[in-house]
Order: sequence, then structure tokens, then C-alpha cells
Amino acid sequence: MRIEHIREVLGTPYYEADGCALYNMDCLTAMRDLPVEVVDLTVTSPPYNIGKEYDKDWPLPDYLDWCIQWIRELYRITRSEGAFWLNLGYLSMPGRAKAIPIPYLLWNRIPFFLIQEIVWHYGAGVAGRKFFSPRNEKFLWYVKDQDSYTFNLDDVRDPNVKYPNQKKNGKIKVNRIGKNPADVWQFPKVTSGTKRAAKERTPHPAQFPISVIERIVKSSSHPGDVVLDPFMGSGTTAVVALSLGRQVVGFEIRRDYCELAAQRLSDYLTIRKEREAQAQLFPNMNT
Repeated sequence: MRIEHIREVLGTPYYEADGCALYNMDCLTAMRDLPVEVVDLTVTSPPYNIGKEYDKDWPLPDYLDWCIQWIRELYRITRSEGAFWLNLGYLSMPGRAKAIPIPYLLWNRIPFFLIQEIVWHYGAGVAGRKFFSPRNEKFLWYVKDQDSYTFNLDDVRDPNVKYPNQKKNGKIKVNRIGKNPADVWQFPKVTSGTKRAAKERTPHPAQFPISVIERIVKSSSHPGDVVLDPFMGSGTTAVVALSLGRQVVGFEIRRDYCELAAQRLSDYLTIRKEREAQAQLFPNMNT
């Protein structure tokens, strides 16, 4: 198992469970120690360098150079049919742009092959007065080999088909499983606040909804594959990967976020164990 190999190289994780290893480490340092082609899928959102509590506030050239360093290491440790899903937001460039997408500044320096930009429309957010109100973020779907990569479309088809019985030349026109979900995904944000906080909400300020990461993991990996998140944050990628039968490795430089992710993983595994025990006691409950 490749995750065992990773443990042998990096040592004892901050948190570990069957199929899971979370390290309180700088991802660049960690990835430099790893051998080639040990990861199948990476899903991550690094700091945007816009002054958040988890940012380093570097000069722009230094920030972009840092991005290229860790992405190149990621390319080296990704398997030939592997994928890299990158979420990067916007930053301002004084005198040039109020909000320029960070990937625009990196596009020609990333070694991966870009398959597609996915728009995540989340439906609520900042209200603009002198600009249109932002309501989306982007995911860039990269692969290592443009001709051979994992894409499980049937695992993520949308069953909400408007005309499921539509025919052409006497045959059903649409796929019985559902339609291709296309490149604009509509999932609500993980809301915060006293009265409107989502059930999955944690104290992390930039938490992804489980539904978004589920679609990515299902479409771009297989059960048993190793999923990596170099900027683990609250641990959403890890929880999703484990729930879908993947192995997961995470790096997080902040100890408080490591503790948050570790507790979330522990809670998830406890609930899963309880459900499995119930299923053994009442095997015909759901039949």
C-alpha cells in the first residue's frame, strides 16, 4: 500500500487511522521527501495571499514562485494517470486589477495539462455596489497525461433529467443513469452565523462543502486510490475520501487546523463504526 510507504518516509503522522495519515508539516518540505508517483489525486485550495489569518502576505512574485515550487513537487509525486484539482481565488493588483484570478498569473508555469475550468456557483455571498456581486469560485482540473487519465462520468451523473423518456429514431435519447453535470456546478456554500450555520460547519474560515469534493473524488479517482490534500485545513477532503473508500494523506502547517481536522476525522470514523455495528445487528433493516 502506497500510504504505508508514505508513512515510512515521513514518520509518525499527527493523526492516523486505517487508510488515513495527517501530518502537521509544511507541504513543500514533505513532498520533497516523497518518492515519485505515490499519489493518484490531489484536491486542494492553498492560501490566496490576500491577508487572511492563514496567509503569509508575500510580495506577489514570491507568492507565485512558491506556488510553482509546490505544484512542481506535486507533479513529480503524482501517478501517470493522476489528476490535480486546484481551487485558487482572486487577488488585487494595484493599478491593474481589482480582482484577478490567480491562475491567470500561473497558467504557463504549471507542468500539468489543463483539461477544464469548472465554475462552482454557490448562490450567496458579498453584495457589490460598484461591481457585480461575486457568486462563484473556480476549480481547475489538471491531469498528468492528457491522453490517459481517470474520469468516472457515470459515477457523477445528475439524475435530474428534464425529459428522461425523450427518444430519437425510436431509442431513448438520454443516458438512463442521468445527464453529464456540465462545467457549472451549483452547490451552496458552507454557511456560518448563529442561526444559519450549515450542519457541517467548523471554525475554519474557508471550508468547502462536502458535496463539491465528493463529485471531484468520485470522478477523478477509484476506490483504494491515494488522495492528497497539501493544505488540509478543516479536513473536508479527508472525510470525503475515506467515506468513498479512498486512502488519504494530508499536510497542514497550522497545528490548530490539524487538531480541527483530526477531531473531524475521528468523529466521522466513530459514526461510521457505529453504523457498521448497527448493520451487523440488523442486516435486513434497509431491505
